[in-house]
Amino acid sequence: MGTEQHTEKMSRQEITDLQTERLVRQVEYAYDRSPFYREALTSNGIHPQDIRSLSDAAALPFTTKADIQDRFPYGLCVVDPGEIARVHSSSGSTGRPINTCYTKNDLGVWAECMARALSVAGVGSEDVCQIAFRYTLFTGAFGHHLGAETLGANIIPTSSGNTERQILMMQAFGTTVLHCTPSYAIVLAEKMEEMGIDAKKLPLRLGIHGAEPMGDGVRDEIQERLGYRIARDYGLTELGGCGVSCECEAQDGYHINEDHFYPEIIDPSTDRPLPDGEVGEMVFTTLTKEATPVLRYRTRDLTSLTRETCSCGRNAARHGLILGRTDDMLIVGGVNFFPTQVEQVLSSREELSPHYMIRITKQGRRDVATVECEFTPDAWSCRNDHLLQAVGDRLQQDLRTQLGFRMSCEFLEPFTLERSEGKTKRVLDQR
Repeated sequence: MGTEQHTEKMSRQEITDLQTERLVRQVEYAYDRSPFYREALTSNGIHPQDIRSLSDAAALPFTTKADIQDRFPYGLCVVDPGEIARVHSSSGSTGRPINTCYTKNDLGVWAECMARALSVAGVGSEDVCQIAFRYTLFTGAFGHHLGAETLGANIIPTSSGNTERQILMMQAFGTTVLHCTPSYAIVLAEKMEEMGIDAKKLPLRLGIHGAEPMGDGVRDEIQERLGYRIARDYGLTELGGCGVSCECEAQDGYHINEDHFYPEIIDPSTDRPLPDGEVGEMVFTTLTKEATPVLRYRTRDLTSLTRETCSCGRNAARHGLILGRTDDMLIVGGVNFFPTQVEQVLSSREELSPHYMIRITKQGRRDVATVECEFTPDAWSCRNDHLLQAVGDRLQQDLRTQLGFRMSCEFLEPFTLERSEGKTKRVLDQR
């Protein structure tokens, strides 16, 4: 499964031709190697010979997270254990990890995808890349490390935590690119401010952040506080980790490595494909995976696709900002909403920090939703009853407009809510 071709300079027709060739081959490979996919295809009356175009992909059965978890520990792996070069994992809601396996060739493809994603973001061989994702079974740190290494950049593998040392390393080695979660970028910004360090005087010029949702408001705040441009990246352990897509300097969608991942958008309520531009659930089929080929994986992430050429000149398809996850949707009093909608409102208030917690409780038979949010240190120092009332009234009004119901607000002193070095928990459902 060669990786010498990629889509950045191909025409749309050339991209389609390459994807078709690889889709046909991947379906045949999965059918021949995987009892799971052979049974799934057969039970749906599908034979690999039926798949001859990209439009035929819609006939393939979906793959879900449960399909992988139920087959712990090897998941959907189709190669012998002796051919596995590495295993990565993420936690699952059922308690069973979601594992993905790599052959030696898969690791080469991953390195290529990550190098291309980082290059799209603006990383080059002259950069000093500080990898502040946690080095664990999680794919983030190793993926970014592989990509930066492939580009020939200088790598500082600090992992996450020990924030003061992180800042010392930035100062000592002239870090130009910071790789971490958005939450940890905020922690670093707070610590620099506490230490009296002006981040804008550091060589930092680019932050590549992923592994958790980040709306434009939070992105803009981090960019302002740390004085660099942000490129958001996207990936899933189930697909082999980060490196699926990344933003370019235009910040107008995430460029997908289409020669390795075929994207679709479906209506999550009907499972039918949606045209470009419409919001729905993103589905991916791997096109070159050897150890764990995945057909039509339901990501549960809500976004849209465009295949129009980006202003940066690249022709690869782009997906938009992740608007929420179908499995993250909350229902309060019969109204559906996503935590990202709350974040969008909070980030528009300059008096508030990016840290918040949504608590949902039950009062009798009634659902009650409350958002706990922190004031910024400056706003807290000059607070008074009038300010608290004004901010509270406006915030509740904006939340009601956004969500369609009344959400209570509680204002906290700065640094009250727990900080995270990795993914941050934003919802506590106590019903």
